[in-house]
Amino acid sequence: MDNKHVLEWFRFGDMDLSAASHLLSLHPVPLEIICFHCQQAVEKYLKGYLIYAGPEQPPKIHDLRQLRQLCLEYDEQFDSIADACEALTIYGVQPRYPDEIYLEDHHMKKALDYARQIQAFAPLQEVRKKLEVEAP
Repeated sequence: MDNKHVLEWFRFGDMDLSAASHLLSLHPVPLEIICFHCQQAVEKYLKGYLIYAGPEQPPKIHDLRQLRQLCLEYDEQFDSIADACEALTIYGVQPRYPDEIYLEDHHMKKALDYARQIQAFAPLQEVRKKLEVEAP
């Protein structure tokens, strides 16, 4: 495992979440794009963790439920983010196309809350801190 590679996955997740937050300043607020970036952030956090914990590269999928399930093989604490992964998975594909999904403001706010919770999720933060200390 290359520490820098794992940290890059986390950094890209942070950029997605930062982009989602920045888009809140637009009028009208692009709900679909914000939800998409929230899903993308969590996908990158989970894949970064899998690269850290596992012997293989994570699968090239967007389903956060499946990625969380793989993380659960390494740490049972990932069970606590099941609802967030369930809710965010739909935003990985459908919001990118017209007429695929109907979103309201409360959906976007919940997506941001979930993504921020997972960014701060203890097992991910522990890995991040450990690797930042070890990184040259």
